[in-house]
Amino acid sequence: MTSETASQSAQILNGTAAAAAIKQELTERVAVLKSRGVTPGLATVLVGEDPGSQWYVAGKHRDCAEVGMKSIKRELPDTVSQEELEAVLAELNADESCTGYIVQLPLPKHIDTDRILECIDPAKDADGLHPTNLGRLVLNANTKINSPLPCTPRGVIELVERNGLSWAGKHVVVVGRGVTVGRPIGPLLTRREFNATVTLTHTGTQDLGAELRRADVIVAAAGAEGIVRAEDVKPGAIVLDVGVSRKVDPETGKSKVVGDVSPEVAQVAGWISPNPVGRPMTRALLLKNVVEMAERASA
Repeated sequence: MTSETASQSAQILNGTAAAAAIKQELTERVAVLKSRGVTPGLATVLVGEDPGSQWYVAGKHRDCAEVGMKSIKRELPDTVSQEELEAVLAELNADESCTGYIVQLPLPKHIDTDRILECIDPAKDADGLHPTNLGRLVLNANTKINSPLPCTPRGVIELVERNGLSWAGKHVVVVGRGVTVGRPIGPLLTRREFNATVTLTHTGTQDLGAELRRADVIVAAAGAEGIVRAEDVKPGAIVLDVGVSRKVDPETGKSKVVGDVSPEVAQVAGWISPNPVGRPMTRALLLKNVVEMAERASA
């Protein structure tokens, strides 16, 4: 969905503008850290030559340069063994110049992804998806969390708040049960600081439309094109299109990225974050995680 389509009715939750504001704030925080002799460093581990992953990782390194952070690249062939990849993670765990790092997914099928993610030092888990950090999130509903939080859910939350909207008392329906968004966003939004009520749905939910029609906010993250339809959206609702899938354009024969929200939803919703306008928020919150790690370590 394009922003031009969405502008027919719904107001745009512009992730590009919000991410730019976050990066400006982080530039100032990085400068303060550097004045104390600390330069935050983000590392990326990229396996193989998937164009989408290469593009996304390159963007993260541009972001680092923009805010004054150090960036470290580890690029490995798709033939890398489990043991070789784990050795790279062990090096990053021990590297003092690396404040935090991410392993770009998906990994080749011969790699045990769960085992790889568990090899990351939880204190350097820039994505906030290590089992230890997810467990800390689930266990803590009231007090400040001093460990990395999942980037995309944080981005969703900040995008709404930076547009002057509150989560308090909202009924949020999440579509999708993936570890990146669907599973962790509920524990985040039900913390007392946000006080939302969250219903988790997915492609196997019976009468998904009925659940969506009850929502004040819809977070669509199923990776299923058009799963959120206009007739299933409450007038004035906030709709965030986080899901990503690909389909072949019959006119050009080229693959293109599509979201979970039907274009017609823009004529019903009050606010909408169309895909891919919200995606820069994930990258911005990745940087924020790393800066927060550096601040905690140097306190």
